[in-house]
Amino acid sequence: MIREAITSDLEKIYEMGTHLHANYRETTNLEKLLATGYFKLLVYQEKETIVGFLSYTELEDTIDIVDIYVEENYRRQHIASYLLDYMITNTKKTTKILLDVAVDNEPALKLYDKFGFNVIHTRQKYYEQTDAYVMERSTK
Repeated sequence: MIREAITSDLEKIYEMGTHLHANYRETTNLEKLLATGYFKLLVYQEKETIVGFLSYTELEDTIDIVDIYVEENYRRQHIASYLLDYMITNTKKTTKILLDVAVDNEPALKLYDKFGFNVIHTRQKYYEQTDAYVMERSTK
């Protein structure tokens, strides 16, 4: 089941976020971000357990995907695809979607290619010593 995150989900999201960035809790204030109204946080819940999340900002003409994460035991079950599809399907605007992804993250690159994202720029050493692609697609 996919739904918008609620306050009681945040501890689990912080825990999962540390797999993305070691200092996720220190650098990401989810409570403050959610209060802005433009920061969105979706969770994928399996029974009573949150096993994945997708965070993004939704501005007037652009959606920026911030993070997408699925617990290792639940990968290769299309959960990231479901989250991405839900976000795209439920946006109310005709807009473009942007994201950054490490050039060596093959599973993510395949996912974004499947959803019609195109590389528009390369950021040198964006992830410490790894370059990142900036990718874009239109929602409509």
